[in-house]
Amino acid sequence: MPERAAPGAWSVDMAGRPSPQGAARDSASAVSTPLDPAAEGNDADAPKAQDPGREGEPHSRQRFACLGSTDKELKAGATAEGSAPTELGTLGVELMDPAGGFQSLLPRPCRVLVLLNPRGGKGKALKLFRSYVQPLLAQADVSFTLMLTERRNHARELVQAEELGRWDALVVMSGDGVMHEVVNGLMERPDWETAIRKPLCSLPAGSGNALAASLNHYAGYEQVTNEDLLTNCTRLLCCRRLAPMNLLSLQMASGLRVFSVLSLAWGFIADVDIESEKFRRLGEMRFTLGTILRLAALRTYQGRLAYLPVGQVASKMPTSGALDGQDLQGPVDTHLVPLEEPVPSHWTVVPEQDFVLVLALLHSHLGSEMFAAPMGHREAGTMHLFYVRAGVSRAMLLRLFLAMEKGRHMECNCPYLVYVPVVAFRLEPRDGKGMFAVDGELMASETVQGQVHPNYFWMVGGHVESPPSPEPQPPLSQKPQQTPPPEEPL
Repeated sequence: MPERAAPGAWSVDMAGRPSPQGAARDSASAVSTPLDPAAEGNDADAPKAQDPGREGEPHSRQRFACLGSTDKELKAGATAEGSAPTELGTLGVELMDPAGGFQSLLPRPCRVLVLLNPRGGKGKALKLFRSYVQPLLAQADVSFTLMLTERRNHARELVQAEELGRWDALVVMSGDGVMHEVVNGLMERPDWETAIRKPLCSLPAGSGNALAASLNHYAGYEQVTNEDLLTNCTRLLCCRRLAPMNLLSLQMASGLRVFSVLSLAWGFIADVDIESEKFRRLGEMRFTLGTILRLAALRTYQGRLAYLPVGQVASKMPTSGALDGQDLQGPVDTHLVPLEEPVPSHWTVVPEQDFVLVLALLHSHLGSEMFAAPMGHREAGTMHLFYVRAGVSRAMLLRLFLAMEKGRHMECNCPYLVYVPVVAFRLEPRDGKGMFAVDGELMASETVQGQVHPNYFWMVGGHVESPPSPEPQPPLSQKPQQTPPPEEPL
């Protein structure tokens, strides 16, 4: 927040000299954080930034032309130098895409607020930002103010209080958990309907980085990790392209409402995610170690699962006036009924009640090396529902997770693995056993239901071959989609 410094807050300029926060308000690279002498020296031994003269290639076989020809097109309609950032809820520029339709873009030049978690992943996020991100932003006319988060839910608090109109986009440099905080913080604002339209960007600096890996995949690039993935996502920001993203609304039995940008996991995957927190300093290797430990003590979980398949959405809606009384802030969940009522008759109820895992996933990746949903590009208003029934052997489960790195797990012909595309689901754990992980964050084990809201917010990147509509609207209902084949074990 460049104009509202907390007591003791300082800005650090390019030379690392501390100064009162207001002095660096218009700098292209101000860092807003309580002065921390240790943090100032974090990048003394940082790796060298790439040679500016050789940065036309992403870490993929596909050429990255955005920083060249696209920028020339942007200049005609971009905001002039020194002008105010775009108004809340509006986008900077629209270009005609070669495939037809419009491609939404951030303006040039643009100003972004970067929320960085210095303790995410291996704790090197600030060093990575200065070495890999900052040089590319400077060349692309992207000025920024950098704010360091200090504790859990700090990013949530910051975006709740921030004057969003001064920024063209909010950039999150961390793992998936901080993006979860930011989206929920935006949805808790009094002006949530416009706040959630502020474009977001994910720069990977955590352990899982699933959202960033998915955006990298949608852009047509090879699956990469670590600094390569960070560089690709930074170049997507320099490209300025925006794509609409689905939002998952979750209702808990306790009355809590949570919004998810990535996934809800229960059982094996949630156990690995939460229990491996103690190995965070290992980076992505924490999940490998956590998987091995959980396989050695494999658990099963009792519960009841029901879902609304994509093909059943067309004409059947809840007959109960259940949601007429929904007083929770946010979009209306038109496909859900109160948790104390049975699911509607056109839903599918899974007969099995013993599971190893249940996963509702919005995107292609569950981690930077976990290509969990290889079955086509992201569809508006659809999420991937996977579950594994009890009885699967440890050897088969290990085989599935190893094959997931390249998206080949669906070829393992595992009779215990089931996949179906859905728009809504309900999960009722029995005896309160098992943990929920929502976007990697621990949640209480209680009955939960959720539905997808299609194209609900903007993110930098996305699938460049399929331009989004110019203005994603939060619809009250969903259009019919192609009916999937009957549910069968895969």
